[in-house]
Amino acid sequence: MIIQMLENEYWYGGCVSEGKRMPIGQDHCAQFNMEQNPTPNQAMPLFISSKGRYLWRDSGFAIQFNRGTITCPDNITLASGFDTLRGAYLGAMKQHFPFEQITLSSTLWDKPIFNSWIELTFNQNEKDLLQYAENIVQNGFEPGAFMIDDGWSESYGDWTFHSGKFANPRQFISKLNEMGFSVMVWVCPFITPDTVAYREARKLDILIKTSDGKPYISEWWNGCSAVLDFSNPAAVSWFDDQLKRLQDLGIQGFKFDAGDSLYYRTDNVTCGNVTPDEQSRLWAQYGSKYSLNEYRVTFRAGGSSLFQRLCDKEHSWGDKGIAALIPDSLAQGITGHPFSCPDMVGGGEYLNFQELEHGGLDEELFCRHSEIACLMPAIQFSAAPWRILSTDNLQKIQQHLSIRSQFATERKNAYDKAVQCGEPIIRYMEYQFPGQGMEAVTDQFMLGDTVLVAPLYEKGATSRHVNVPKGTWSFEGRTFVSEGESLVFTPSEARPVIFKMLQSD
Repeated sequence: MIIQMLENEYWYGGCVSEGKRMPIGQDHCAQFNMEQNPTPNQAMPLFISSKGRYLWRDSGFAIQFNRGTITCPDNITLASGFDTLRGAYLGAMKQHFPFEQITLSSTLWDKPIFNSWIELTFNQNEKDLLQYAENIVQNGFEPGAFMIDDGWSESYGDWTFHSGKFANPRQFISKLNEMGFSVMVWVCPFITPDTVAYREARKLDILIKTSDGKPYISEWWNGCSAVLDFSNPAAVSWFDDQLKRLQDLGIQGFKFDAGDSLYYRTDNVTCGNVTPDEQSRLWAQYGSKYSLNEYRVTFRAGGSSLFQRLCDKEHSWGDKGIAALIPDSLAQGITGHPFSCPDMVGGGEYLNFQELEHGGLDEELFCRHSEIACLMPAIQFSAAPWRILSTDNLQKIQQHLSIRSQFATERKNAYDKAVQCGEPIIRYMEYQFPGQGMEAVTDQFMLGDTVLVAPLYEKGATSRHVNVPKGTWSFEGRTFVSEGESLVFTPSEARPVIFKMLQSD
């Protein structure tokens, strides 16, 4: 199919990790091969236009934008007549991914999340986890969701606490609960070969197989493992039993990692004869029944009751680090994933983080990441702020959490609207203010209908340009009437530029 772009038309969508490349305008050349999700983050077979059009297919596809001409498969749905970016999004959402009942726990939004990954990596153990939790409280952070990351279990597929690292798991979890934490643990669809769990799963015939009938062994970032077939109801039941035992110990939720399409093969033999993208989608659908869940990668999971994080970012100022946080978060919203988190503050790419541990960590970058996250749906810490920051910079983090509390009403209103109407929590300026020339503004965002947030994200910056839509606004106690200007603003220290709309034009 050949589609001609309309005058001053811009397109958004596809893969969340391509947010920095959005939007695609008439002067741009870009191509995306989404026949299978090639990224470690959310993907939707959806592109949405600022002129009220959208492209959709139930399965992934390849698409090319070439200076005003769009080339895509003939069996894609092209819908038009929705006038604006918001209209096209709502039209696509209602037709193709209407929101299911959202049952996510308010803990994910009301309190900061802490994840043990950067501090402990694979050495998750009772003593150090309790110390991490105690330090959270002692340093003035409110206890909330506490994620125990990879390395706590005996092996992949044997979802019991490692006997050499945890003397009494039930007592350990109880201590965390008494401190005010809701405990989550990391799980994945992989099973380590040559284990009791593997032999059991093979006997039950719940593993993905190769064409010759043998268990398929996937090579992923932690090694080589067999994979549960979530198109098989028996595999789902088996996994239910594993997690139920953890819930009986006091575990309240799960970080569902992996499930990336790229770790499956098109020639896999599965119970439901599903594609890699469909297998990834089934893994995502599985977790929606838990009110405390987290996913990093999904396919066609827009509208789901899932808490979805951006993929691991580097501890850097560039497009692989802090500069990608706002564009990628905006891409999450416009593709139906509003319940989001802009990675772990400071960056979750642990190898990159470890390389910089001795003298290379940038306290300013850590604080700017926290500033960006403070008015996003969720804020998650992993690297301990009290360990790597000076006293003054640690105070800035607490100021960011104070800002989060100050805007609790606006955040709840935006969250409720996402639950009830499927609208993004974090919105493109063009989504909220069509026709004001803001199609390409992707380094600031609207929190719901009325709060404009423009964080600083460049090293050494103390001010920044902000595109302020027409209307009457409040900025740090002063009233500002905008005719639609782009002006330089200097926020108070440890604070993004924040405008509250008083009256639209």
